[in-house]
Amino acid sequence: MIYNVRGTLTYTDINYAVVECGGVGFKCFVSMTTLKELPSLGKETNLYTYLAVREDAMDLFGFATQQELDAFKLLITVSGVGPKAAMAVLSVLPPDRLSVAVSSGDVKSIQSAQGVGKKTAERIVLELKDKMLGIAPSNAAAVQGIQAVATNSDAQEAVEVLVSLGFNQSDAATVVGAMDKGLSVDDMIRKGLKQLSSQL
Repeated sequence: MIYNVRGTLTYTDINYAVVECGGVGFKCFVSMTTLKELPSLGKETNLYTYLAVREDAMDLFGFATQQELDAFKLLITVSGVGPKAAMAVLSVLPPDRLSVAVSSGDVKSIQSAQGVGKKTAERIVLELKDKMLGIAPSNAAAVQGIQAVATNSDAQEAVEVLVSLGFNQSDAATVVGAMDKGLSVDDMIRKGLKQLSSQL
């Protein structure tokens, strides 16, 4: 197993990068998130890798961070999600946003990835809901707040109202999850509207 590839970035394309190590160029399939973080050509880079072996191919997938690699490994454990679909999800949702989307049950955000349908997105939410906390430690408080929303009917109602007003479910659940649980539904909605509108 190849854990990481460190070397000179020699080529990039829309979904892969080539890193030269010791005279050998390693073609690593990458997400758009990783592609944006790569240095300019000719500079040294490090990619954490995952080697996918099939009967007809061996594909190397590269990631800018350990968190993205961990998210990828979790995604491919979901029934019906292969390496290419996992890369598509990580291209639209970096690990921190993915953990929020899964925790809040935001199927639409996950479904926005190319090649990921509603049923697959629902399966990702269902199977990874309790596993995403360790992926993005910087988001742990937000994820715990979202999980608290699931047990509070007033908070759930406030999130539903904000979503019906056109706000993203992940954003609405994050904002409501950070509020004092003693607030009334109306107060949660008012505060949520204020915070979400200021983010636009």
